[in-house]
Amino acid sequence: MDFNLTNEQELMIDSAREYAERYFTDEAVKQAYEVDHHISLEAAMAYREAGFMHLGLPEDVGGIPVDKLTEVLLVEKMHEFTGASLPFVSEFNTVTDVIEYGTKAQQEMIMNAIENVEGTCLACTAISEPAAGSDNNAMTCVTRKQPDGTYLLNGQKTWVTLGGIALFTMVVAKDEDPSYDNDKYSLWLIPRDTEGFTYASLDKVGQQIIPFVDQFYDNVVLTEDQRLGEPGMGWKNLMKKLEFERCLVVASSLGLAQAAFNDAGAYASERICFEKPIAQFSVIQQHLYDMQNIIENVRWRLYRTVTMIDQGESTRLESALLKGYACHELTRVADMALAIYAAIGYTKEMRVGRIWADLRGNEIGGGTTEVMEYIAGRQLAKLYAPKN
Repeated sequence: MDFNLTNEQELMIDSAREYAERYFTDEAVKQAYEVDHHISLEAAMAYREAGFMHLGLPEDVGGIPVDKLTEVLLVEKMHEFTGASLPFVSEFNTVTDVIEYGTKAQQEMIMNAIENVEGTCLACTAISEPAAGSDNNAMTCVTRKQPDGTYLLNGQKTWVTLGGIALFTMVVAKDEDPSYDNDKYSLWLIPRDTEGFTYASLDKVGQQIIPFVDQFYDNVVLTEDQRLGEPGMGWKNLMKKLEFERCLVVASSLGLAQAAFNDAGAYASERICFEKPIAQFSVIQQHLYDMQNIIENVRWRLYRTVTMIDQGESTRLESALLKGYACHELTRVADMALAIYAAIGYTKEMRVGRIWADLRGNEIGGGTTEVMEYIAGRQLAKLYAPKN
């Protein structure tokens, strides 16, 4: 496979670098990470004004069609250049769902928000519940139709990425019956200021730039024009894009790991110990060797998997293998980078510790490493079973 960059991709990467250098200086990242716990309004608006949020959306709604590999490149490079977990992947995933499954009015609403509305975050998705993470059947968040034709939404969601600042939340809820066996779900688009809709912030170990919240729905009144897609098809629609979304998580981890490696590699050449740079010691060279191998292995596998998606092939096995392996190994890259820094790497003076914590979170989001092993393991057992 040929992964040489096109001229358009090179220009996009240059634009991403310029954006990151302007809006994600060390001081800006520390402010967002340690104080505000979200990116600045200026950075959010500039991202949309630069056209990054339009990439990958259909031309007929005002988007800029590109292949999936280009989308992955943007995510990877943006995370490398900023050295921080960013909210744009989660936000864009919700936007694409609205564009794909929404009515014309819903599509126009979200595109108008991208182009004209001032806000730190436009949209987020609420899926997980306190007793329903990997096991979606255990969801109890439910909508029930009322005599007047409206619907009442009740329940709780947790780990809602961007849920405290997004203008709209896309909620997946069971239709009518919250029982375990009910497999009918619908997607609903809910404005943040809706009556009965509240949230509480969650305090995480890492990824402090991306707020996570619990959301509570107490007799939230919904109308049919807030439904996204066909009734009962919500979960199936979400699953259609899951393979690519896992690739986007890997891309963000790859960029973060590359940032940690860039920092540690430079530090190893500058830090003097026993009258010579520590890069001359074999143990440090072993770290650099392992880090480079992991990064190059993940990058090739990521690009290959995304190219398969672009070609219309199923990547159910490949995306699970990739996500489970890559996010775990890329956390190891940051761990080795921290080891190269030693004590100072374990302080807030250096960003490598923050990157490590952010990467560890990506081993959970989008499907835990253990669930990826389960998904891939079942497929591999069938694939290599003797054929009768």
